[in-house]
Amino acid sequence: MTDVPEPVRKCANLLKGTKSDTEKFAVLFMVTKLVKGRDANAEGKKLLFEAIGFPFLKKLLVSKDLPSDCPPLVYKSVALSILTCFCQEEELATHKDIIGAIPTLLEIVEQADDEDYEDNLIVVSEAYSCLKSIASHAPGQQALLATGAIPKMSQIYSAQSFQTDEALHLIVLLVNKFGVLSWPEDPTAFHALIQRIALDMETDHTDRKYELCRILADILITCRKEVVNNSLDGQIWPESLFKGCGDILKAKIGPKQRDPALHLIATTLQVLGIQWAFMDEQKQFFLSLLQLAAIEVRMQMDEKKLETTFKQAELLTCCFVILEQCIEYMATDQLDLEPKEKQTTYTALKGAFNQVMAVLTRVSNDKIRESTNPRDKNFIFAIVRILSAWLAQETTAMRPAIYKLLPFMLKVANESFHDLKTWRTGSREGEEPIDVLRIMMPALCHFAVEDEARRVLFTHKQDEILLEALEFYFSIAHWKRPPIPRAERLARMNEPDPVPTLEQKAEMKVARGAIVSLCNILMNFTVLEPKRAEDGATFVNLLKFVVENLPELKDTPDNLVIHGNLAVLGLLLLKQQSKKVKQNDFSICRYIQATIRFLWDAYNIDESNDPTALVVSIAYKGNWSDLSELWFLGMQTMCGVLPLVPWLSEFALESGWAEGIVKTLKKVKIGTLPANVKSAYEDFLSQLVDVNGDVQEVLKKADALRVCRNHRMMDLGKKLFGD
Repeated sequence: MTDVPEPVRKCANLLKGTKSDTEKFAVLFMVTKLVKGRDANAEGKKLLFEAIGFPFLKKLLVSKDLPSDCPPLVYKSVALSILTCFCQEEELATHKDIIGAIPTLLEIVEQADDEDYEDNLIVVSEAYSCLKSIASHAPGQQALLATGAIPKMSQIYSAQSFQTDEALHLIVLLVNKFGVLSWPEDPTAFHALIQRIALDMETDHTDRKYELCRILADILITCRKEVVNNSLDGQIWPESLFKGCGDILKAKIGPKQRDPALHLIATTLQVLGIQWAFMDEQKQFFLSLLQLAAIEVRMQMDEKKLETTFKQAELLTCCFVILEQCIEYMATDQLDLEPKEKQTTYTALKGAFNQVMAVLTRVSNDKIRESTNPRDKNFIFAIVRILSAWLAQETTAMRPAIYKLLPFMLKVANESFHDLKTWRTGSREGEEPIDVLRIMMPALCHFAVEDEARRVLFTHKQDEILLEALEFYFSIAHWKRPPIPRAERLARMNEPDPVPTLEQKAEMKVARGAIVSLCNILMNFTVLEPKRAEDGATFVNLLKFVVENLPELKDTPDNLVIHGNLAVLGLLLLKQQSKKVKQNDFSICRYIQATIRFLWDAYNIDESNDPTALVVSIAYKGNWSDLSELWFLGMQTMCGVLPLVPWLSEFALESGWAEGIVKTLKKVKIGTLPANVKSAYEDFLSQLVDVNGDVQEVLKKADALRVCRNHRMMDLGKKLFGD
């Protein structure tokens, strides 16, 4: 320690020579001057820290048993003044003793409103300074998280105590570091904090309003979305945000005000969904928002250097979030627009997306496309994502340019998918990557039926990636309890079965949506590329995946739509690959049983108010818009599969399905059976009769004659009874 200044060395020796706390405390007044002066370098502070000894400083902070010649607050003030200077050095700020003092420091700031501190608020200020320095380094951040500093600071700010902005800045620093892990399962502290800031933002009309917009956005994006959305009853902060943001949209503002406002709006939509934009049950906020975001995109991307556009990545990404939610909402046809509003909206969107296309085309030909800078990479992901959302709805415009750009879009989307896959199978550090491929799937459904686009997809082996994505998302949707280590199995034998967390349930919902889109794309491929579906290795593996996994899928209401999609996809593939199917292949047998269950359970009369009316079963009713076409396609494809794989007919007989259809239709009132349902059943039963000699007798025993007469099933009647 040769570089320790002489005054500091002398002071350290004095401290070491003290024989009582009173003597040591007297020397501390010299230390306070030294540590704030020019003589105290890092080595000097370290020497003084060791000479004082942390236990003595801790005693001054917490002990009631101190000499009575000074008020306790004076001892505390001196100790904190010295600690604040020590904490400016990383080595001391991360020292285990100082990190161990975090609960004491938190206690001081929590008591800022106590009468004891009213006369000496510098104590609270010094405590905040220490916490701020500790929070600047990873060990301190971890310790603050572990001691519940974020909920405690949230309570301090929501109670509007002294120096609450210090608490707010600490919260922002920590939530930016830890994201969703910042918040406990109990959302009380989160709601209280957001309510306080939202109210301040709504009622403040100075520049602080826009600073609070930025802070709100930083905090909101880290929340546990499912927990927050499930506990919104009685919370008024969504309304405060709506009013505050509405005032900003109506005001004449410049970029300094507009940027943080767009940032907050985009984040709020990500947390609360598009319904938040209709809190007043009017469409004006929504339309103003859409226009503002579209104009901003057009302006920021208009004929500028790519470098300039990329500098605005954060703002543009916020605009993309807003536009994506607006486009998805408009696609639901819930928005009632006047002709003029429709025209204005479409013009704004078209202008914005022409610019998005132009920028992405330039990116695809520029060296920036290979950038490893996470900021650049994420912005390219965001551009491809928003363009994909637009192409899911805009199915005819700009086709030649899109086909040209499609290979680059696929490359970006596939890279993002692999980033997510790696993240989920690894340590899951940092923010969860967004899968742009999943967002692109609805657009790929359209591309799958366009000859030129399909050619591009197969040229770039996209079918292989889609199979990989199906396997990945199925592993999320088909949630299984984590395996129990063998050594613990006996002890945990009587444990109740675990259930997925709210976050896992949200992931499963997203995964189910992805599976439905993937099945649609792959069905289109199978039908429109029969040769590939028959011989291609990807399609052989795809059928193998379906027949092995469909029977394993849990029979729950949430899984019904993916059950139907996988069942019908399997039938379409089975039809193309029938020559390869081995008789009584065990996995095919289990798959067909699961498929029969889906087709059989769709209609019944037991759940009808009228015992003579065939109705869609209650389990299917809520999703019938998604299942209806699948059911008819499944019945039709089953008819196509039976002549090619006739031994499958045994399952229709042994399960009782064929007989069950006849018995059900026998009870149905004449003239009430819908024509398309009648055709589906008649074609299927006729096909069964053709491929299996045992079917006739079974159907006749079930009174097929009456069914054929009642419902005018002429073709089936001829097959069973002749003319």
